[in-house]
Amino acid sequence: MSTSAVTDATFDAEVRKSAIPVVVDFWAEWCGPCRMIGPSLEELSAEFEGKVKIVKLNVDENPDSPAMLGVRGIPTLFLFKDGQVHSNKVGAAPKAALKTWIQSAL
Repeated sequence: MSTSAVTDATFDAEVRKSAIPVVVDFWAEWCGPCRMIGPSLEELSAEFEGKVKIVKLNVDENPDSPAMLGVRGIPTLFLFKDGQVHSNKVGAAPKAALKTWIQSAL
């Protein structure tokens, strides 16, 4: 499974109402660090298939959800569990660090 895109319109259904934990990657096309962690998130999406869903939200096209959560810089990752924010992480990180962070929700 690869990452999927969410929008302001689908955020509640895809993230808050998900039966499994969800990592939301707030990103933009022009963001170098966002593009840098993209491949790691794709790999982790496959590794955690069925246990954690990883989605991406483009902040340029969908300003409401990041504003509601207070996102001030990108990349910012939010980990939702049972519809609530479990934790968040700002900035790029190596795959191993991202994996450990995601495992904290399991």
